[in-house]
Amino acid sequence: MNNLKTLYLTGYRSFEIGVFTEKDPKIQVIKKVLKAEIQQYAENGLEWVLTSGNLGIELWGAEVVSELKEDFPELNLGIIFPFEEFGSQWNETNQLKLQTAKQLADYVDATSHQPYKAPDQLRNHTQFLLEHSGGTLMVYDKEFPGKTEFFVKAAEQFSEKFPYVIHMITMDDLQNSIESL
Repeated sequence: MNNLKTLYLTGYRSFEIGVFTEKDPKIQVIKKVLKAEIQQYAENGLEWVLTSGNLGIELWGAEVVSELKEDFPELNLGIIFPFEEFGSQWNETNQLKLQTAKQLADYVDATSHQPYKAPDQLRNHTQFLLEHSGGTLMVYDKEFPGKTEFFVKAAEQFSEKFPYVIHMITMDDLQNSIESL
């Protein structure tokens, strides 16, 4: 575990893994695994966890980082949206989750200061995250593709040219953590 200062946290959206309620037991398993992994990074000097504010892994991860701040006060949470008004089309419940995450964050901004217009905004956002983090922690399994696949490909290409840590938590990892409960 190297001394990363900034880590980008991403992974499945809640609907991609069949989570449609906050009471779903999968959330507790995911949060437990994220907490253990982020804690290891924090013990090795991690200062920032960045997310993009997506429903699912990213917002659950924001809650985990907030909990870890009790033991690691130097740990910060940054939410970097791909564009202005991100999440504004979500239903009220999901907008409330996003609002809560923004309140937990130490820093909130967007890479594009305009509402969504074109896929370039998403590509620029990905590039920004790669250039401003030393690695990524993602709950993602290549056997179960999802939207995170675009980031995975970009991170793999980036890591061929620059030192960049790609730490994937797979479905097997989650399954194994359930068995160790």
